[in-house]
Amino acid sequence: MASDTMALEEFPDSVAITVSEDATNKTAHDLTPVFDVPVNISAVLGKAHMSVAQLLKLNRGSVLELDRKVGEAIDIFVNNRLVARGEVVVVEDRLGVTMTEIIKTEDSGA
Repeated sequence: MASDTMALEEFPDSVAITVSEDATNKTAHDLTPVFDVPVNISAVLGKAHMSVAQLLKLNRGSVLELDRKVGEAIDIFVNNRLVARGEVVVVEDRLGVTMTEIIKTEDSGA
């Protein structure tokens, strides 16, 4: 599954989506019926691998070392599919993510 990346600034404001072999294009307005369909969004800071024995030794105050470096982009998933990368930001008293890169895959039609 080949993929390449696109800077956020390069991502078009309106995207035409091919919905059939005869190349009928639909605009975002034509997708209005699906705008209220819920999706799950996850921002993954990093991953760690350990044995069950190591897992059982974790307690309050334990530090879990992740596979990412400080300042490295995090992955953003929509319904378990990688769609973007971004940077962690603080929004008032919460964490947020600024998308810095949109992931474009061959099978996404983009």
